[in-house]
Amino acid sequence: QVQLVESGGGLVQAGGSLRLSCAASGRTFSSNAAGWFRQAPGKEHEFVAALSWSGGNIQYADSVKGRFTISRDNAKNTVYLQMNSLKPEDTAVYYCAVRKDPFLRVAVQNYDYWGQGTQVNVSS
Repeated sequence: QVQLVESGGGLVQAGGSLRLSCAASGRTFSSNAAGWFRQAPGKEHEFVAALSWSGGNIQYADSVKGRFTISRDNAKNTVYLQMNSLKPEDTAVYYCAVRKDPFLRVAVQNYDYWGQGTQVNVSS
């Protein structure tokens, strides 16, 4: 059973930066695609970014493109989300998710394992 633990969330002013980490345990996930999603109060889960098992295929939501960077370190079994130029509308709980296969997908239902989430608050 894969367990995912996110960290790095917090409170930041608009224009600031945060780096989220997602550490996997229970098995190696170097052959699995991974992604980040977020959920703001009263809203559905929203796709943020995802990458294939190798990191060679990456996709971002239009709302974060140019500001966020997803990456992975398979040796550390960890996925990262570097968030720059943060805006108040980025405020949400951010979730890490991993698929059972290597290929990048953007839909929530395509992901098999989820972390507990980390809160990001961006003040104006």
